[in-house]
Amino acid sequence: MPVVTFHLVEGASAPEQEENLLRRATQLYCDVLSAPPERVRAFISTYAPARVAVAGELVSRSGQAAPFFEFFVLAGRPAEQRRALLEGFTRLLVEELGVARMQVRGLCRQISPEDWGIGGTPASVQRAGEIRARTEQTEQAIQKPGKAA
Repeated sequence: MPVVTFHLVEGASAPEQEENLLRRATQLYCDVLSAPPERVRAFISTYAPARVAVAGELVSRSGQAAPFFEFFVLAGRPAEQRRALLEGFTRLLVEELGVARMQVRGLCRQISPEDWGIGGTPASVQRAGEIRARTEQTEQAIQKPGKAA
């Protein structure tokens, strides 16, 4: 299920930078979520500078960077993993494209397993065992801090 899309201004990055970004994003997902690489999808969508605005000013005029990313995970992933991905994708844009960290914006979308399809079958059916185990781990982690020693 792991999917990330980087929304970039056309011409702001070289093909080699984009390839590195996609490869490293795939590896980040694998590392953070323990996901096999064949499940990961990484995309770059580009927009003409005259079709992107930062602070109300067209990028074609201001030259400002405007990187934005959005990524999807199945609902139930721990907050630590989601934060690691938010930070990691931001870091990748900074390192690969040389943009200022504060210019990067990102969004995590949690998708219900019933609403995500894998080969036409809901993830809730296709990956029921994995989802159940992840939910149990999350519940155990939440219960541990509340227990008295």
